[in-house]
Amino acid sequence: MAQHAKNSPPNAPIGLPESILFGRSETMAAIRRNLRKVADTNIPILIEGESGTGKEEVCRFVHHQSVWGRGPFVKVSCPAIPAALVENELFGYEEGAFSVAYAAESGQAELANTGTLFLDEISELDMILQSKLLQVLEDGQLKVMATEDGRKGKVRVICATSHNLRQASAKGGFRTELYHRISGLVLRLPPLRERLEDLDSLVEYFVGVYSERFHCRAVPVSSSTVARMALHNWPGNIRELENLVKRYVVVGTEDVILSEIGHPEAGEPAVEADPSEEGQSLHEMTRQAMHLMESRIILNSLRANQWNRKRTARALKISYRSLLYKLKRSGITGRREDGSAVAEGRTLENLS
Repeated sequence: MAQHAKNSPPNAPIGLPESILFGRSETMAAIRRNLRKVADTNIPILIEGESGTGKEEVCRFVHHQSVWGRGPFVKVSCPAIPAALVENELFGYEEGAFSVAYAAESGQAELANTGTLFLDEISELDMILQSKLLQVLEDGQLKVMATEDGRKGKVRVICATSHNLRQASAKGGFRTELYHRISGLVLRLPPLRERLEDLDSLVEYFVGVYSERFHCRAVPVSSSTVARMALHNWPGNIRELENLVKRYVVVGTEDVILSEIGHPEAGEPAVEADPSEEGQSLHEMTRQAMHLMESRIILNSLRANQWNRKRTARALKISYRSLLYKLKRSGITGRREDGSAVAEGRTLENLS
């Protein structure tokens, strides 16, 4: 049970360290390699991914890895600004520009001078603002007013969206010219359900962070509950996981987690790591339990889809490449005539 201090600090957003942000998944490792290569270049970066996958965290990583890291990092949430005010918010205005403009005001682009301007959910910009942004965007940067030493300043622009902008531009919902201007490198962040190998590390990290923040003494989440969490679809991704672990730390019981992600169905075998094996850490036991449960799910889906791997990947809502990686890791190589699984060097009876 968590023990609380009387005065808890504010619930400020948590900034993920690099090791937690990228984790152990192959997809995130490839993204990190690409980001390191382009961090100091002028190549425009577009980050796509579902809400809560860490797009802002990745943008901050690029900022700090680059020469622009010495300048400010300014975020503009496009949907949060009324359409009539977006232009003023981005580019500022002069005194008397409209009835209540009693003094000149700098826009976010100027405030980000020599640094990074992060345009979150750029797909929400209306067409007029998209056109204006297109006019002032050059090589992934915005030209802004002169700095104190008289030199012309520049702002690096990184954009993010939860939509597929290529499809949106093809359907006329986003300016094609602007899409090509901001998409020198397009990175798709995988949803949490496609990087379950990082689930235990994320849970452990958030438990530690919020235990310290709320002055609690929360016990680690059990391996069986983490395995049960691996079955959840996580529509809110890492943000949803963070909020769930936060509530667990505050309340101090795993019922908070299980009530949201669901209990095991009647008759469904529980997934438990064997604590009798000496020398195994909680991290290792949790990892084994998660891999076992994931392998069971994949095996059942393969059977339901007549062992068609492409249909199975679509059914599981993961990429075909990700499915092949998981099959290789589980050792599933095919099926026998009776429909049972064939494994490399071992049997999969415990998965059935």
